[in-house]
Amino acid sequence: MAKCDICGKGVGFGKKYSHSHIRTNRQWKPNIQPVKAIVDGTPKKIYVCTRCLRSGKVERAI
Repeated sequence: MAKCDICGKGVGFGKKYSHSHIRTNRQWKPNIQPVKAIVDGTPKKIYVCTRCLRSGKVERAI
């Protein structure tokens, strides 16, 4: 569920630096939403990031 079914955007990894410059691992999670969309002519529930939703890459089912 942590990956967009349209563009493939997933979790990004990196470091968090404290004031004393201690490094700890962290991750940036994409804003993934469950959406009922038209896939191959039939409505199907898929997981899509909000950037794909806003840009119109997904045709939503009503």
